[in-house]
Amino acid sequence: MTDQAPPGTGPGMAGPGPDGAGFTYQGAEPELIVVARAEPRLRAGAGGVRSASGADVSALEMFLSDQQLTLEPLFGNEDRIAAAAPPEPSAGAGTLPDLTLFYRVKGGENRAVELTARLSALPEIETAYLKPGAVPAAMPAHDPEEGQGRKERKEGAPATPDFTGRQGHLGAAPEGVNAVWAWQRQGGDGEGVTIIDVEGAWQLGHEDLSERLAGVVVGTPYQDLAWRNHGTAVLGVIGGDRNDKGVVGIAPGAVTAAAAIQGIGSAAAIHAAAERLSRGDIVLIELHRPGPRFDYEHRDDQRGYIPLEWWPDDFAAIRWATAKGVVVVEAAGNGAESLDDALYERRPDRFPEWWRNPFNPSNQASGAIFVGAGAPPPGTHGRDHGPDRSRLGFSNYGTRLDAQGWGREVTTTGGFWDRPGDLQGGTEEIAWYTDSFSGTSSASPVVVGAVASLQGMLKAAGLEPMGPEQAREVLRNTGSPQQDAPGRPASQRIGNRPDIRAAVTHLVPTSVGSGQAERYWDELLPYPRELPPRLRLFVAGAWRNLNRPAPEVRQAVHSAFAGGRPDVRVWYSDDEVVGLVITG
Repeated sequence: MTDQAPPGTGPGMAGPGPDGAGFTYQGAEPELIVVARAEPRLRAGAGGVRSASGADVSALEMFLSDQQLTLEPLFGNEDRIAAAAPPEPSAGAGTLPDLTLFYRVKGGENRAVELTARLSALPEIETAYLKPGAVPAAMPAHDPEEGQGRKERKEGAPATPDFTGRQGHLGAAPEGVNAVWAWQRQGGDGEGVTIIDVEGAWQLGHEDLSERLAGVVVGTPYQDLAWRNHGTAVLGVIGGDRNDKGVVGIAPGAVTAAAAIQGIGSAAAIHAAAERLSRGDIVLIELHRPGPRFDYEHRDDQRGYIPLEWWPDDFAAIRWATAKGVVVVEAAGNGAESLDDALYERRPDRFPEWWRNPFNPSNQASGAIFVGAGAPPPGTHGRDHGPDRSRLGFSNYGTRLDAQGWGREVTTTGGFWDRPGDLQGGTEEIAWYTDSFSGTSSASPVVVGAVASLQGMLKAAGLEPMGPEQAREVLRNTGSPQQDAPGRPASQRIGNRPDIRAAVTHLVPTSVGSGQAERYWDELLPYPRELPPRLRLFVAGAWRNLNRPAPEVRQAVHSAFAGGRPDVRVWYSDDEVVGLVITG
């Protein structure tokens, strides 16, 4: 077995919850999944179960009737699934899973363990297995109407301050992902990209999520404050509005939407989200489950929790999405697990015989991007979680992981766990903000924002957006490297922190052009406000930016244009000024 991260104390070791104890969430339902055999070609509907191949399914029909159970196609109508299948992947990438074989069992909730064995014994069924309820990778009941629809703050409420100065993940690499740099490039705010967040609930009326939020596209959100705070925080990291209050997302120009798992399960939500997207768009999976380390036990500390694709139906949904060209970003989980451990090579008793460990890179990959949780720069918000970009002790790790994001101290929209915001609270949930979003849950939307920014720039340049395989390759081969920490060496892989600027260079090699400046604009108060002061020069048909110009350079450009016959020669790469000569 490979090394396991020991529990402990000190920087970077505590879990993601309050005082390191972990979070709990109410309402996560176990799911009883059936995998049918291919030969009978089962078809299930309101009228019962039939066989499209003419096989005798009377035993299955009788059992379902006697036990008052219903089989529901997990991914929708079987014939429609077959018709909508994406093209087969490239040679060597493996075959696509047959989504028509997966069913969800309705009824018999109190007998689920017993039913897995009895269903598996039926001739039409290959196997049945029980999935623990999925929870956010980071509860009291509330009014069913709370959190739904657009709301306005009460008249006379104090204005929300500008919190962007606390969002260090937006800044220059290596501390940040270079989001501010990206906003100065066409498409760098994620314009033209759609992102769907798969989890449980959101505060859709938040004051800082009004510009590009499309709402819930499938499922029914949980009426639970902890779930809702979590989803709101995720959306704020990605797409917080670009205005003069609160926070700003890494990709504020992208369209964000939500897919809720309640009532349909995680795999169906992933599939439904991907159905609504086009190549280059993004599905974010903000969930993890208790794994085999502690016999699938729900634990407040989240030890042993692992990514969703361990379960065959979730893997199938993700594989289908990536084959379609949708980029899937998946939280690697807060279980402090090495996903390279031999434990994960053992097939669970009720999993189908064709199942292979998805965490082993030698096996067929789902195509998803796995995200681990890294420490923010020491001193962020006055706290120290270990060396910058080192693995936080709760984060899963291993060969399969592709990239890391900030796993602590992420400033965003929403409250703190099941409480009002710790940065801004009060009685109005639509104006809550937190300084403490954490876990692989906070890390994953950081990576999503960076990918969306890259996709936006590629689209703006008239280029094809990255497919899933290319997106993984870019994240693995660029960015700010993971660092060692005491007891948590970089060999416990969580990957690099994204660097949008470096990734653009990797995707689109820069070329330097030159030309005469025709006019200029001295932007002393830039917009958006997060951008540095700029001297903007119109050269070769486009505006080029010189960030933070020296006073003498600014004065020289002023004087040249004031003289009426300016001779300002500019060298540029993309829209960035890399050289400037003024004559005369």
